[in-house]
Amino acid sequence: MAKFKVAMVDYDYASLTALEAEVTKLGGEFVHHRCKDLDDAIKRFGDADGWIVQYLNPIGDKVFSACKKLKVVGRTGIGYDVIDVPSATRHNVVVCNVPSYCEDEVSDHAMALLLSSVRRTVRYTNSVKGGVWDWKVGAPIPRLRGMTLGLMGFGKIPRTLAPKAKAFGLNVLACDPYLKPEAARKEGVELADFDALLARSDFISIHCPLNNETRGLFGKAAFAKMKKTAVILNTARGAVIDTAALAEALKSGRIAGAGLDVMPQEPPAVDDALLKCDNLVVTPHVGWYSEGSIVNLQANIARYVAEVCVGKKPGAVVNPEVLEKVKLA
Repeated sequence: MAKFKVAMVDYDYASLTALEAEVTKLGGEFVHHRCKDLDDAIKRFGDADGWIVQYLNPIGDKVFSACKKLKVVGRTGIGYDVIDVPSATRHNVVVCNVPSYCEDEVSDHAMALLLSSVRRTVRYTNSVKGGVWDWKVGAPIPRLRGMTLGLMGFGKIPRTLAPKAKAFGLNVLACDPYLKPEAARKEGVELADFDALLARSDFISIHCPLNNETRGLFGKAAFAKMKKTAVILNTARGAVIDTAALAEALKSGRIAGAGLDVMPQEPPAVDDALLKCDNLVVTPHVGWYSEGSIVNLQANIARYVAEVCVGKKPGAVVNPEVLEKVKLA
């Protein structure tokens, strides 16, 4: 008989093999369903010891009050904004995420968005498919070498991106309130405050978390301080950008372009003003993805959740203050 039960309550993965392997390795039962809402998840998996979620939200008081056995909730990703962490903490539920699994994928994707934006690859592709073979369709294109990339946030992903950008001859600035000058020097980037980042960057790539300080951080005021030739890139969280202000900035020529892998609403509405901007490159929140990253992501989150279920401290925890209360070894 299994020692514990872990439920994957929503997902869009083709295979859950890596998840099941990690749970059963520690003696647990792994169950799953693509639940349509929280009520469905509670009804099906109210007796589980651990939940793993992908998109279903908000995982908060409603879930924790109904699921009395729940010890841990894991999110398949770096971000965990679908989980109400203060609520989980009040209910002594451990919250786990996967802080490290796709640094190369996301940094590669940010660089791809940058290159697509500056080299106008989407515009040229659409032009050629429409029967027009003309290099002037994408003009003017600046020379990339010697330009400046500004990184908003300097965690694992932007630290992986920085040397890739330098290989293309870009100068790199980093804006992060937690980054010390000596650490910036060690990484070979220049530390800059927010206003300097806006004023000096030819490209700004967003890598900060979404919180009260960063929500809507890039809005009308920020765009007004950027170069008219600047391009903004976002592979972090969509709501860090005020997308209505971005659409206005792109249409008016206040900034030159944008490359987005994330949106505040996913998928965006078909009539979203941003999607009508010719100077936008957009992808469907795919920066994290490679076949290898999916295996790493699933194995890591399943292992962390299973560890809590058997009384061990997990490999990653969002609310460590709960660990003492639940007495994990």
